[in-house]
Amino acid sequence: MTKARVISPSIATLYIKNMVCNRCIRVVNEELTKLGLDVRRIVLGEAEVSSKKPVNTDAIRRVLSENGFELIEDKRRRTIEQIKLKILEVVQRDLSKEPLRQNFSDYLSNHLHHDYHSLSTLFSSVEGITIEQYIILQRIERAKELLKYGELTLSEISDKLGYSSVAHLSAQFKKVTGLTPSAFKGMRHELRIPLDRVK
Repeated sequence: MTKARVISPSIATLYIKNMVCNRCIRVVNEELTKLGLDVRRIVLGEAEVSSKKPVNTDAIRRVLSENGFELIEDKRRRTIEQIKLKILEVVQRDLSKEPLRQNFSDYLSNHLHHDYHSLSTLFSSVEGITIEQYIILQRIERAKELLKYGELTLSEISDKLGYSSVAHLSAQFKKVTGLTPSAFKGMRHELRIPLDRVK
């Protein structure tokens, strides 16, 4: 069992697992505020807070858990969550308009201030898959989402996700899902995976 600590009047940074969207930010902000914390800054995966009175982390842990989140107090877990959030950030943006001007390994190293080899080794040892496999799974989940919306052609989806060609996207999609993009689009049942469950 994790030992409870107290959030003192100084500013503390909380690292939070399973924050994957703006709605998550809003919920975490509301719940931390209800606990009497002053939320100074909040982004995916972390909240900077302070409090005029001591707040036990058990209360924070409980309220986050009730809403599907988890307080991360282990440094290795925090690093893994930061890797996931940086990947999600890139996968969610429109790469046809805002391309990634470096490869993912350099991007992660630069943003997380660690060499890629150590990030990759840590991620694989804890998650059981490589960073590259995780990136592919997240891109395919995003492709599923865009296919179900039905607003973009496969070529536009390929560009938006930064694939070199429609053929590359189609091949990766089939390898991961067992279906072609068009077969998936025609299905009535939902086969998408929540982003925080992608593994």
